[in-house]
Amino acid sequence: METLQLNERVQTKNTDWRALINALGKDFASRAEHYDRTGTFVFENYEQLKAHRFFSAMIPEELGGAGMSHAEMCNIIRIMAHYCSSTALAFSMHQHLVAAAIWKYKHKGEGAPLLQRVAKEQLVLVSTGARDWLESNGEMEKVEGGYLFSGKKFFASQSAGGDIAITSAPWLDTNNEWQVLHFGVSMKAEGVSVLDDWDVMGMRATGSQAIQFDRAFIPDSAISLTRPRGAFHPAWDIVLTVAMPLIMSAYVGTAEKAVEIALSIGKKYPRNEGHLPYIIGKLNNNLISAQTQWKAMYGLTNNIDFQPDENISIDILSLKTNVSDAAQQTVSEAMDAIGGQSFYRKNVLERLFRDVQASGFHPLPRWEQYAFTGERILARY
Repeated sequence: METLQLNERVQTKNTDWRALINALGKDFASRAEHYDRTGTFVFENYEQLKAHRFFSAMIPEELGGAGMSHAEMCNIIRIMAHYCSSTALAFSMHQHLVAAAIWKYKHKGEGAPLLQRVAKEQLVLVSTGARDWLESNGEMEKVEGGYLFSGKKFFASQSAGGDIAITSAPWLDTNNEWQVLHFGVSMKAEGVSVLDDWDVMGMRATGSQAIQFDRAFIPDSAISLTRPRGAFHPAWDIVLTVAMPLIMSAYVGTAEKAVEIALSIGKKYPRNEGHLPYIIGKLNNNLISAQTQWKAMYGLTNNIDFQPDENISIDILSLKTNVSDAAQQTVSEAMDAIGGQSFYRKNVLERLFRDVQASGFHPLPRWEQYAFTGERILARY
């Protein structure tokens, strides 16, 4: 067994990940229209990613992964989005939880068992953090040895194909003070079910169904963090810094693909020739804005070698809004470049336009981000 695991590590370490994802991407692209039309999860794509150990690629080698850098994983997700943006976004949700666990492992010596399980079993981690944020939701009933957890978690990307939900819930402690407890729970545990409610405009194949918890048992040993409810906790400085560059990678890749389509089709239509250079020039400006600010995001992460800092979180969230705006504008202008044919569903650009709209809803949505950063900037003066 040890020999087999060692061989796996050597194999993944020497993998040309970009060449591999470009090869797999051709299959992803061939299925993208079907998954989007039916609104079903990208199960086949995930099986291929598991077979090539993409889910553990970023995990340190000593824990069974390939030791891929955070910056390189951002680029893998960006490339993946050229073929299927839903697969790229769903995959980024797993990777941001892995990245947070890697930070804990590197800086606190914690989290190794989870990372080893992911590497060994190619487990898929599901986040519910987008809706939990500072308040969280649900109910915790204290019982012997743990809690019974009930609640519904929306926007749980890849819940349709996930193994472990990383979630949280409010708890009124013995001092009559509200806390939020963070924990992981198996998607196969008693009282855990995935609802059939993901029928949306874009990113339709991400399998982001709500998860229903009905008195699911959470042992005391599963509680990984207890924090005051409603207050910003330093743990978010870790999560935001590692997560948002990975998530926004999917939208940068989507914007790049839209530009590729615009350039390949736009010049074929003489009626666009007069204003096409103007559109393409403006489109290029917006794409560069998205790309450079996205690179600044993962630059702040410094390959998971950073200390939690609210100032970094402020910059990450501000950059996230800017990248979202630039990516959406890029795709919109790509549609202008080829005109009304972009309105047909048979054109991939129509799907990309719908998919990129989701970028603004990740934490924090624009107006919440403005308030969050503005309040903290004003507090300095």
